[in-house]
Amino acid sequence: MRKIIECVPNFSEGKRKEVIDEIVNAVKETPGVRVLNISSDPSHNRSVLTMVGDDKGLKQAVLTLFEKAVSLIDLTKHKGEHPRMGAVDVVPFVPVKGVTMDDCIALSKEVGKEVGERFKIPVYLYEESATTAERKNLAKVRKGEFEGFFEKIKDPAWKPDFGPTEVHPTAGVVAIGAREFLIAFNVNLGTNDIEIANKIARAVRHISGGFRYVKALGMSLEDRGIVQVSMNLVNYKKTPIFRVVELIRAEARRYGVPVIGSEIVGLVPNDALLACADFYLQLEDFDPSQVIENRLEEEG
Repeated sequence: MRKIIECVPNFSEGKRKEVIDEIVNAVKETPGVRVLNISSDPSHNRSVLTMVGDDKGLKQAVLTLFEKAVSLIDLTKHKGEHPRMGAVDVVPFVPVKGVTMDDCIALSKEVGKEVGERFKIPVYLYEESATTAERKNLAKVRKGEFEGFFEKIKDPAWKPDFGPTEVHPTAGVVAIGAREFLIAFNVNLGTNDIEIANKIARAVRHISGGFRYVKALGMSLEDRGIVQVSMNLVNYKKTPIFRVVELIRAEARRYGVPVIGSEIVGLVPNDALLACADFYLQLEDFDPSQVIENRLEEEG
């Protein structure tokens, strides 16, 4: 059976198209790797690259990405709404077909070791690859961001898993790991009041009492004059998109603020969207095989 792994590196550039293109084009040249999507956000000043391949191809693609990103991105000059700690901020590996989570954990460690040695960047293993409970949650690893890591890394509890014990002066540090499929989902609000977005984010995210599989932050989109609730849905089957949207709508009504739109960053599983259709259309006895593309794939 063919091995397919998804890899979704996030790198800290969302404004300079020429830099984004140079990084992505270099990755596209890697044999055995297919780039499925690139999503860049100027307000976040961040890009999310989605690619698939086997372990050998993805390892080379990630190392190529680091080579370009480290030479082109200087975090001392970087500003954006999204938290970040590295030029390449996070590199997750996701099992898709013919591989296990253990295979992805092993790959993350292999890649992490080489990144630390070759680029002199501190590497933290996170999610299923984490070496301590504190490092499982990416938000805890990233806390303090690039600027705060120069002091944070001195704490023995935050000694890197690979690489030097000093922050790279321009590329920072990186989190590399293995995880299940994640949906990056944002809901935009018809206000420029960031505190309202922060309050709604606190209501919806697990760490402050919300849904178990939701991570959320309030962010300001200054170019549009609005704010958003920016989220990672780490288990869309146990906490579906529609449930999150409905809570945000209810919370927004408390402040007299409308939900004016939403966005998916990167790719999304077909069944996550079908679950939304099922919920909002109140379909009775709906089966995914009723979708013509699904039926054709089954028979093809």
